[in-house]
Amino acid sequence: MIKEIFRENGLEITDHQEEQLQRYYELLIEWNRKINLTAITEYKEVIYKHFLDSAFIVKSELFQTKEISTVLDLGTGAGFPGIVLAVLCPRYRFTLVDSLMKRIDFLRIVKEELELDHITLHHGRAEDLGRQKEFRNQFDYVVSRAVAELPVLLEYCIPFVGKEGYFISYKGKRYQEEINNSNMALQILSADIKKIEKYELMDEERFLIFVENLSLTEEKYPRRAGKIKKNPLY
Repeated sequence: MIKEIFRENGLEITDHQEEQLQRYYELLIEWNRKINLTAITEYKEVIYKHFLDSAFIVKSELFQTKEISTVLDLGTGAGFPGIVLAVLCPRYRFTLVDSLMKRIDFLRIVKEELELDHITLHHGRAEDLGRQKEFRNQFDYVVSRAVAELPVLLEYCIPFVGKEGYFISYKGKRYQEEINNSNMALQILSADIKKIEKYELMDEERFLIFVENLSLTEEKYPRRAGKIKKNPLY
């Protein structure tokens, strides 16, 4: 079924990739009984709302600029979109970050069972890791499906993006309002919205916002988490 659903939405996957995603679903449901990973558990909903939603990005030309790219999934949670993208893009190198160790433990099992050797897992907070040399301005792409306003996400994510790389944000129908509130954040962080791509998911409009990082990030960003949330760059 996974392969059919993907094909119907313009995405071709191999039998092996379908097997990997099927096993991912099984592990997700098994571990969801132990820790809170997702409120969506019905099979078809997981395929559409988690797997397919994560995967649409691979259709974009801006996500295919290099044969080998480095991708950071910030606040990966249960592995969306990072695990799905790692299955679909075996030549890319992925780093998945989450602040909850229990989720990292789950993702370690997924990595082993799906044999995703091109994934690295890190436990930590964005505002701390974003100041470390091994992470700062080091990635071709940073992706996030985090539930936060775009100005907040920009401050968390842009410091990880290399010069002329992209932060890609998954957004819903309020995307334009969030973009309108992001002008100051974009200016301060030396970033620019390069492209907005629309797709449909279960009769709902979804959007991918591609934000290009124009230069190395000023040292004082990201600020501490409390300041980012209480005083966004509006």
